Amino acid sequence: MTEHLTVVKHPLVQHKLTLMRDKGTSTAGFRRLLHEITQLLAYEITREMPLASTTIETPMEEMESPILAGKKLALVSILRAGNGMLDGVLELIPSARVGFVGLYRDEETLQPVQYYFKVPKGMHDRLVIAVDPMLATGNSSVAAIDLLKEAGATDIRFLCLLAAPEGVARMKEAHPDVPIVTASLDRELNEKGYIMPGLGDAGDRMFGTK
Repeated sequence: MTEHLTVVKHPLVQHKLTLMRDKGTSTAGFRRLLHEITQLLAYEITREMPLASTTIETPMEEMESPILAGKKLALVSILRAGNGMLDGVLELIPSARVGFVGLYRDEETLQPVQYYFKVPKGMHDRLVIAVDPMLATGNSSVAAIDLLKEAGATDIRFLCLLAAPEGVARMKEAHPDVPIVTASLDRELNEKGYIMPGLGDAGDRMFGTK
């Protein structure tokens, strides 16, 4: 992928995102919509996965046919909200390996604090897709990508539901080689670091915690 930021304008993506933004949408509805919209975004972020050729037998004849090349993709959830996006991608790519980066945001400094890190082996040979619904300040995302690169990853893409201009700029400054795919580039961050107009706290809405 060459574009640093791709906003997926597909009508189904935009329709489902509107339902997710609505504060009246239930926890169960929010969770289901996140699953569905993640699958649609995953089509875009995997568009340029490398292919190889294999020989198969159709019911009619033998043929050469394309198949995914290389090591299995690594899907990395930025905890906790990233977990809501895992299943949507795994339904499309069930053979993907899964990793986790545990970061929480210090509410005073807005800086990320690491508490967990576990990723598959052989990261240097894998396409790595990091998932987190919200790209807000970009601090946690940058920290997560830092850790993935330290683990050997070289081909990384970032998948999110919403992005703020501040977060996109922060990511581009720190990791210009990491393309971002999102459903919307929202207006701005508020003084507490939340995306506006946004959809509130994705983790709280997904897990029913307030």
